[in-house]
Amino acid sequence: MRNTFLNLMTLLGLVVFSFSCGEKSSDPEPQKTPEELATEELAGNGSETWIVAGGGSVQRDGRSETNIYQNFEITFTTNRTYQTINSNSLFDASGNWAFAQGRVDIIVLTGSAPAANQEISFTRNGNNLTLQFNVPMPGARVEAVAGNYTFNLRRKQ
Repeated sequence: MRNTFLNLMTLLGLVVFSFSCGEKSSDPEPQKTPEELATEELAGNGSETWIVAGGGSVQRDGRSETNIYQNFEITFTTNRTYQTINSNSLFDASGNWAFAQGRVDIIVLTGSAPAANQEISFTRNGNNLTLQFNVPMPGARVEAVAGNYTFNLRRKQ
């Protein structure tokens, strides 16, 4: 009886050992979609704040307006919300963002401020983010801010 028990334990040990020594299959990490990669460009792994201060700039129709937006901040989150600080009424204080239909390099912000509902192209290069968009001049309310904008932003540390 003792011999049978030892034989069973030895056999069980060999089976466990052979399975533990076998080649482990590692599933390759699934590739991210272009939309997931673009979301990471804007919002990192949760949220990312972009600022003008510390070397950023703002131009409207080729003229510097950095002094007007020197304290501007925009935060994008991976759950597709945004918040702004010191936008001088160009952007809403908060809202949602989405990719333009069929594009992962253009976003559209919700809201009622002049930059809302405009196609905003973005390019990220390391700690720099460039936003480019046009505010059309259809009404007197936006006439003062109408123009082609380029925001060169820095990632807030």
